[in-house]
Amino acid sequence: MRIVKLTDARTLPFWRRPFFLLFLMAMAMPVAFSTWSALLNNFVVEVAGFDGADIGLLHTVREIPGFFAIGVIALIMVMREQVLGLVALLLLGVSTAVTAWFPQMGGILTITMLSSIGFHYFETVNQSLQLQWIDKARAPQMLGWIMAAGSGATLVAYVAIVMTWQTLGLSYNFVYLVSGGFCAAVAVFALFAYPQFEAPHPQLKTFVLRKRYWLYYALQFMAGARRQIFVVFAGFMMVERFGFDVHQVTSLFLITLVVNMLIAPLLGRIVAVFGEQRALLFEYIGLVCVFLAYGGVYFFGWGVAVAASLYVIDHIFFGLALALKTYFQKIADPADIAPTAAVAFTINHIAAVFLPVLLGLLWLVSPGAVFGLAAGMAGVSVCLALLIPRHPVPGHETRLVGYAAPQAS
Repeated sequence: MRIVKLTDARTLPFWRRPFFLLFLMAMAMPVAFSTWSALLNNFVVEVAGFDGADIGLLHTVREIPGFFAIGVIALIMVMREQVLGLVALLLLGVSTAVTAWFPQMGGILTITMLSSIGFHYFETVNQSLQLQWIDKARAPQMLGWIMAAGSGATLVAYVAIVMTWQTLGLSYNFVYLVSGGFCAAVAVFALFAYPQFEAPHPQLKTFVLRKRYWLYYALQFMAGARRQIFVVFAGFMMVERFGFDVHQVTSLFLITLVVNMLIAPLLGRIVAVFGEQRALLFEYIGLVCVFLAYGGVYFFGWGVAVAASLYVIDHIFFGLALALKTYFQKIADPADIAPTAAVAFTINHIAAVFLPVLLGLLWLVSPGAVFGLAAGMAGVSVCLALLIPRHPVPGHETRLVGYAAPQAS
């Protein structure tokens, strides 16, 4: 196994450098995960006859591995982060590929659990590697370009689904096999084609929970709770309430992707110019309005055009979440990045374990109330974001403390 220091990686061919590997992984993961998501609501409704409570249960099961993302700390004791990330990406791809082979409730839950382990462990390691391998000064712009790369790859997959689903009479099995197989193939290629990159700061391989990161933890918790409502119920609404077919759902995702591709680099620039606090405040205030409008779809009977527009706008605001990554990068001890990424991912998924199934039951009574609750969560995030300093650094992580030497705990 060849190990190359980041400072020496610039001598490698461009396609073998760390940043290109981040781009490659950013393109592979969403092809599998986004295709799975695009087909999921139609698949479980048409094939398995799911209702709101069932979809809530499914997403609760899907989020359990995210809650246990802290297990990454134990795994990096016996394998390198880069290897762990690619193995997790391979598991995601293989699990996605065989999704349609198990159309009953038990099979769907099992495959969902396996693909979720791959997704959440990959994302935990991927976020850690991004913050270790990308320089702080360039992080917002580079993260924006990585987001755009992921959107571009998914765009190709969605265009293919929209253009061929009805025309060629594609099956769920074929689409899942192709998308998952592509992701798995990229993971295998990256495992053998790239050397092991070594960051200048060795990562702590122990559980890290520091008091001075409390605001970052709180924002992660609220982001996880709020996003679950969108992930679980926004797309499900389009199928259940408005009767969207697979190609219609994918068309909506396609529009969202094109918008994200165009604005993702701009979002990175916005964070770099205006700072993390202003970017996050804009995101959270916007999400309050969007979720209240989602509720209006049910309370006031607003039509499909409003719902579809809200879905696209929702994704734009969520793109600003990269500011939360760069906020942590600025306040963190470099050795804390890997273990804290695992801890933060677990915190992000605390609410995800119980919210989907509970809100799935509430959905049966009042779907609008579910989105009203999400608006309240976004409001709490607004209050927390007000505590982020204009220029966060170690020792000045929140507005409640002045500039001081960083504390160990």
